[in-house]
Amino acid sequence: MNEQILKINKVEICTESFGNPNNPAVLLIMGAMSSLDWWDEDFCLRLAERERFVIRYDHRDLGRSTTYPPGTSNYTITDMADDAIGVLDAYSIEKAHIVGMSLGGMIGQILALRYPDRIDSLTLIASSVFGTEAEKLPPMDQQILDYHTKSTSIDWSNQEETVPYLAGGWKILSGTKPYEEERMYKLAEREAARAKQLPSRFNHALLQGGGQYYDRLSEINIPTLVIHGTKDPALPYEHGLALAKAISHAKLIALEGTGHEVHSEDWEQIIQSIVGISS
Repeated sequence: MNEQILKINKVEICTESFGNPNNPAVLLIMGAMSSLDWWDEDFCLRLAERERFVIRYDHRDLGRSTTYPPGTSNYTITDMADDAIGVLDAYSIEKAHIVGMSLGGMIGQILALRYPDRIDSLTLIASSVFGTEAEKLPPMDQQILDYHTKSTSIDWSNQEETVPYLAGGWKILSGTKPYEEERMYKLAEREAARAKQLPSRFNHALLQGGGQYYDRLSEINIPTLVIHGTKDPALPYEHGLALAKAISHAKLIALEGTGHEVHSEDWEQIIQSIVGISS
């Protein structure tokens, strides 16, 4: 693993890479309020072992990347897509395979429309359509929103409070597969230790922009894979179905019993799928 703090679009973006840079590049883009830590290091290493050069990074307001005061809005989702391209530029990567989780999948859709010549393939995990169609789909489980109201009473300087909160956030997103408590706590401890300013994560709730790319998924002609859990409480399975329909050539893989997560029981299937589409 090799960490770099890159100056991109006048901000600092923290990245980590795995594997041989001469191999095909895979850029992992995590979802809202989720640092690079939630692309589990073991997952990244397994993917790198399949002759891929793997990069994960912290979005703005997360991890060791640039953070802003909590409760402020300083960038758009299009800026976040430009950050991803900036990461590729910094690594001198002309084209990459994009793997986006949740919001990361929506950023991936913008990338495919905004920078089609830079993207070799698109894998969208637990994501949704970027456009007005999403408004017609089943909403997020209210329990998730209720859980995050706890954030207002947390002492963010106290890891005894922040770690259970961060780990518990993934429990509420899990499906019917066993909740991986030990692994989630380990990842939460790492994020809490690395983060410059944990409360800034909630700035993602204020994210706007990208309207010029709404309802244009039919224009995407890059090889696309949609991977979605059948028990996703944040973006129910219907979102994955709608995404695969909107990108007509996309292949849909259903993960039975999986929630809004990259569950270790699914790693091998996900990695095989990424390797397949990036071959």
